[in-house]
Amino acid sequence: MNIRHAVTGLPVLALALTITAISSGAHATAEPTTEPAGATAVSAPSAKQATAARRPFGPACSAVPKTGKGSFTEMAADPVATAASNNPALSTLVTAVKKAGLVDTLNGAAGITVFAPTNQAFAKIPKKTLNKVLANKKKLTSILTYHVVQGRKTPADLRRGSFTTLQGGKITTSGTGSTYQVNGARVVCGNVPTRNATVYIIDTVLMPKK
Repeated sequence: MNIRHAVTGLPVLALALTITAISSGAHATAEPTTEPAGATAVSAPSAKQATAARRPFGPACSAVPKTGKGSFTEMAADPVATAASNNPALSTLVTAVKKAGLVDTLNGAAGITVFAPTNQAFAKIPKKTLNKVLANKKKLTSILTYHVVQGRKTPADLRRGSFTTLQGGKITTSGTGSTYQVNGARVVCGNVPTRNATVYIIDTVLMPKK
């Protein structure tokens, strides 16, 4: 199912993604080989390195509660809209999602990435303009779905990325290490897992061109 097509009929009632998990029980047995003299063995990443690559990163991550509601552990157990509702820094976004009628849509999606603007990001928009957007369900839905892409994107995917959003427009990402940008917006806490999505919290609201 093309998730973008599910968004074009407003209001959005449901949004379902299908992820096909490919697994194989077959194991090939490789013949022993002889390494050339002087060859240097390259070790695989350690379990500690692999775990670190999956951890949330960014300066705003330090403000996330260590335990209880809003903590990374609790967010990982909840679907994305519910997880966001427990994070005080995303309260304006949650209000917008509710006004657009997208709570069930986001919670019911499978395997998505959400670029979530903070309250401070929304505060950059003049209050009069923001109130008009919040009152216009079609416009609001267009903006919010522009912050969502199909598939769980890793930091490696964001290094030099170009993605089609649920809204239909394109976003571009860049960065390395723990510093990334999305259409120029800075990721302040990234790689945050929820039950059905990976979240990158950003400092600016992304605006689609149309």
